[in-house]
Amino acid sequence: MKATVLALTALWAGALIAQTPAPPPQHAAHPDHLEKLATLLDLTDAQQTQVQAILREEHAKIRAAHEQAMVSGIQPDPEQMRALHQQIRQETLQKLTPVLSASQLKKFQTLQEMHGEMRHHFGHGAPPGSASTPPPAQN
Repeated sequence: MKATVLALTALWAGALIAQTPAPPPQHAAHPDHLEKLATLLDLTDAQQTQVQAILREEHAKIRAAHEQAMVSGIQPDPEQMRALHQQIRQETLQKLTPVLSASQLKKFQTLQEMHGEMRHHFGHGAPPGSASTPPPAQN
């Protein structure tokens, strides 16, 4: 069971790379990632097309926010960026709700949560919905 969960998490991590603080690398929108997500969620061809468009829009919004912050030359506030990411994720879920079945949406949300926990575990930010806290002092 744990191996399956880890495998699903690893696959999902590629599909949700846009949640990282830096702009996603070029391979984030690679068709293989979307195919894996389609397999995990058991998407029909029509759903796959719609989900792909929604996730690409999410990537574009997050990328634009990061580029805007970089162009301004001012270090973006981590809390503001986290709030923006959360807002964009909520918008994505709202757009996916009419496209996916209840069970597919639940799987999508579970994979999204697992991805956030993985990011936190490997030191790439705070878990979703929590405030960022500095690491404990080393003695």
